[in-house]
Amino acid sequence: MRVDVDGYRDYVGARLEPLRRTAYLLCGDWHTADDLVSMALVKLLRHWPRVSAMDSPDAYVRRTLLRVWLDERRRPWRREAAWAEVPDRAIPAGATEGAADRLTVLALLAELPPRRRAVLVLRYFCDLSVEETARELGCTAGTVKSQSARAIEALRGRLVGVPTRFEEASTDG
Repeated sequence: MRVDVDGYRDYVGARLEPLRRTAYLLCGDWHTADDLVSMALVKLLRHWPRVSAMDSPDAYVRRTLLRVWLDERRRPWRREAAWAEVPDRAIPAGATEGAADRLTVLALLAELPPRRRAVLVLRYFCDLSVEETARELGCTAGTVKSQSARAIEALRGRLVGVPTRFEEASTDG
């Protein structure tokens, strides 16, 4: 079977930046995000004839990206501590409005467990419905709802410095 390389190139070219942003929100590091996207795109190319015939190839790519990220998190070398990085480029003067807020949210997002972080990214960044998110994660809609509620409550609690009921319950034993 011959692979439609031109169709693959067109598809990837149109979706590369959104995929990179999604991967970044999952892992919190641009270099790792690029690695994740590369691995997902290799898997996509391998199955492109089948995927290109699907109604929603975007769902397949998102699921592949999510699985690649979860697989990478399980690898022993990913458990090493990360250090602050030098920015890729200088921030233009006057372009810092909201940067502190974005950095705070990204830092808080990084503290969430992988499943809750994935739920928030899929629901609120990728704008998927509860049912679509459940399908992507291979869980029930109720799990998506409870995980997103707990993740949002944890983020709110950390923003104002108040322990949430879920954090209190987990510290009690």
